[in-house]
Amino acid sequence: MGLISKLFSKEKKTKEVKARDPFTIQVGDIVEYDLEDYETVGKIAYRQGKYEWFSYQLTGANKSIWLSASMDDEVELGIYKPIKLPRARDIPNELTYENETYYFIEKGEALVTGEGRSENLTGQTVTYAEYAKEDDSSFLSIEIWGSEVEVSIGYPIKPFEIKIIAGSN
Repeated sequence: MGLISKLFSKEKKTKEVKARDPFTIQVGDIVEYDLEDYETVGKIAYRQGKYEWFSYQLTGANKSIWLSASMDDEVELGIYKPIKLPRARDIPNELTYENETYYFIEKGEALVTGEGRSENLTGQTVTYAEYAKEDDSSFLSIEIWGSEVEVSIGYPIKPFEIKIIAGSN
């Protein structure tokens, strides 16, 4: 009787979809930001000692952006896009981009784990440097991956500015 009752049971078992927050976004999730939907196509976890932070590659209909998430004294989120900045590899005390001055904040190295489009980064160590405008309204992020230098410009956002829709469990 157990098999027959299972076959004809009206109860449907649905998989529980776990709630997401900026630290548990998965490849395949949708992130709503600034009235646009973006699919999470890459995820990078950076680890420096016990400290960990994340970057998510988000692809929308017309553009790609990066969402960063870290926890210092509070949740810190930022939206970033890649730029070209020739002097970045030198990591000077200040950098100028579009006539704005950015001041050095910190530099370090982190071990990386990647998923999705970023999975080939797993096991690599990245050298990073962070810069900010004097009023903290905008940031420059430098990542040195061996001989390749990536620079991004970003700005802070608040957690309520994004909505995360789980694409899977």
